[in-house]
Amino acid sequence: MQIKLLNDVISDVAGKQGSDILQLLIGKKDVNEFIIAKKLKLTINQVRNILYKLSNFSLVTFTRKKDRRKGWYTYFWTLDDEKVLELLNKKLENEMANLKQHLKSRKIKRFYFCKTCKTEVSEENALLHEFTCPECGEVYELADNSKITNELEKEINKLDRQKENVMQELDKIKKEKGKKRDKDMRRELKKKQKERAKKAKLRKKEKKKVEKAKSSKKKIKKARNKKKIKIRKVSKKKKK
Repeated sequence: MQIKLLNDVISDVAGKQGSDILQLLIGKKDVNEFIIAKKLKLTINQVRNILYKLSNFSLVTFTRKKDRRKGWYTYFWTLDDEKVLELLNKKLENEMANLKQHLKSRKIKRFYFCKTCKTEVSEENALLHEFTCPECGEVYELADNSKITNELEKEINKLDRQKENVMQELDKIKKEKGKKRDKDMRRELKKKQKERAKKAKLRKKEKKKVEKAKSSKKKIKKARNKKKIKIRKVSKKKKK
């Protein structure tokens, strides 16, 4: 993972201490907030305030457990790698857009330079002061844009490579999450199939019980009918 770049992102959101917390969360799950506070020598409220800032950007997730004896909750924190990388990717995109805009400006516009004051101005400002530095009176010289444009292009290429690495890590995380989601779905489907099979078995068993009860009733009814017929026959014989 792009640790240095991630530190920059986290620092933007939650300051230097947010970056320190990042080091304790990377590659771990459900980190006890009291352990974080102890390692960073901060109060639990200070740690929570930092983590809440990160949580507002969905960069961390948490679970909580209640201490039955003391009655308070302890939070366990996990870094959301995907959200952090997405924020980093957005930051890189913004930086690249700004640099490209600057590069474009350097390529189509002219700038002027004062050797004495070491200041640079746009052509509009140079024209406004008749190409003379208002601070020292030195005549402006046309600035060489080639060095600056080369540096801008190098920086854009560097950011582009970083963005590509971030996208590769994002794709990897998404694939892993996709596999886990598919596995969970298969497990859930298997569970539902077992439940349906169990219910079907119970229904079949219940149906057999009902059928058996009906059969028993029929047998009892049939036996009673036979008994009644037998009694009638005996009665007729006695009458004769």
